[in-house]
Amino acid sequence: MIGRPGPTEAATYYSTYIDRIQSNDICSTLVSQFDETMPVLETISEEQSLHRYEPGKWSIRELWNHVNDTERAFVFRALWFARGFDAPLPGYDQDVAAAGAKANEYAWGRHVEEFRAIRQSTISLFNNMPAESWMRRGIASEKAFTVRAVAYITAGHVAHHLAILKERYLQLT
Repeated sequence: MIGRPGPTEAATYYSTYIDRIQSNDICSTLVSQFDETMPVLETISEEQSLHRYEPGKWSIRELWNHVNDTERAFVFRALWFARGFDAPLPGYDQDVAAAGAKANEYAWGRHVEEFRAIRQSTISLFNNMPAESWMRRGIASEKAFTVRAVAYITAGHVAHHLAILKERYLQLT
């Protein structure tokens, strides 16, 4: 379909996320990742969702709220760039977002349903992206990105945190 982003399509830091995605078809990857992630999230109980794998770390609710918030932020960037806006976007501070979210104050099921809605919206946006939009560029956090790179970063960020959830919180691997 659109192919993988090249090394000049995002700052080097983001290769951590891009490299987690091996597929050349990011739209199919977003769907299959959703299908893989939902069963994991749905097995976590309300009580378990307050677990922290060590003191000072986020609870599962806080971790997944971060995933939800960050997907929204990344996808807004993709929309902004794809539609041709040229104004740079500000940075995104995950700690500010986490503090403002108060994620432990609402039920785990709400976090799961929020992910479902966000990811379905993400899939819809990218499935309906005009071909010429994928290579459009924009600036966010004082870094240049293509829309294609942002799509891969979005999926890679979820893959990164799903692995942390399984390994550190749920001890599934």
